Amino acid sequence: GFAIWRATAPAKRAAIVRAAGAIIRSRRDDLARVMAMELGKPVREGRLEADRAAEHCDWHAAEALRAYGRVVPGASGVRQTVLRVPVGPVAGFTPWNGPAASPARKISAALGAGCAIVLKPAEETPGTAVLLVSCFAEAGVPPGVINLLFGVPAEISGRLIASPAIRMVAFTGSVPVGRLLAQQAGAHLKPAVMELGGHAPVIVCGDADPAAAAAATARSKFRNAGQICIAPTRFYVHAQVYDRFVDEFAAVARGIKVGPGLDESTEMGPLANARRLAAMERLVADAVERGARRVAGGSRMGNRGFFFAPTVLAEVDDDCLAMREEPFGPLALITRFVDLDDAIARANATPYGLAAYAFTDSARAAARLGEMVDCGVVSINHLGGAAPEIPFGGMKDSGFGREGGAECFDGYMTTRLVSQLN
Repeated sequence: GFAIWRATAPAKRAAIVRAAGAIIRSRRDDLARVMAMELGKPVREGRLEADRAAEHCDWHAAEALRAYGRVVPGASGVRQTVLRVPVGPVAGFTPWNGPAASPARKISAALGAGCAIVLKPAEETPGTAVLLVSCFAEAGVPPGVINLLFGVPAEISGRLIASPAIRMVAFTGSVPVGRLLAQQAGAHLKPAVMELGGHAPVIVCGDADPAAAAAATARSKFRNAGQICIAPTRFYVHAQVYDRFVDEFAAVARGIKVGPGLDESTEMGPLANARRLAAMERLVADAVERGARRVAGGSRMGNRGFFFAPTVLAEVDDDCLAMREEPFGPLALITRFVDLDDAIARANATPYGLAAYAFTDSARAAARLGEMVDCGVVSINHLGGAAPEIPFGGMKDSGFGREGGAECFDGYMTTRLVSQLN
């Protein structure tokens, strides 16, 4: 597949990837229904994820036409040309919480760069992956260029990463699995892009509008039942606005309609599996035992399915388990601060460094937050995310490398110097 695809003109590659995006848009309702059945994601969210998958195709199709090299002046009679060339076949691994957008981003990036890809999607969401890949096949991607594999994750990753046919690894998932795959890639001297877990802090300064900040972050917190690596989770709120922020945030949480993903009126669906349900119960119990105040939710809803109420805990101790490990569920942890530098230090105190958010009307505070918060993505006065046009990735234990933006092909292409004496 790689031999065929690398020889395909960039304009044709771009046209095929763009066509795949159009087919994905035409099947957004089908994708949303499958995601609801596999993951419990509300269909209204599923449609938006299908749209994001299509947007990734649009972006990488356009960038495929801008993978420029350069000519470097050298000694007399020597022509030095720097080329950007596809790295080779890619092994891609994607998670269950973004079953359409994450595979679409890796597939379209690989194809736009001229690479073939072997994709191992999450075993929990196979139907979404099959439907997505069928869109690329219908768009005209030649056989062998996209390869879809299911099976035991450790067996597949071990075989693929060790194979001399694979030249690059792209992984989105948990920190422990990312560590393992990065070790395997390093042992074989293969480049990798690792987008790992997060534990996003939110700093709300005393000059911010607490009601607006609470409304924006609460809706984002409970999207996909909080099962998103960039979900705002650890809230550090200035003492001046703390009480109002807690009240407004809890009011939004209590008003969220929880129900089956296929119900059009559902705003938050169930957790993905029983493991997540048990994790929420464990983390809430630990925080309450350490003095946290339960403001909203805090328990399972009913005794069927994996529904857990949107949960808000206030006066949360920094040492509780939920503040130190990624909850990956509908759990918001709120505590107060007085000094901004102290809030930044507490926000940076975990090994994670993927996304962070802040709200302030002070230009000086905004500049300091942007410079000092140790995350790959820092959004101020809004809920930024992983849009196709911006580089996305983490620091520290949240991984390395970037997806999206002008950097979108950095992991999928390598640099070749061609020096010729005329």
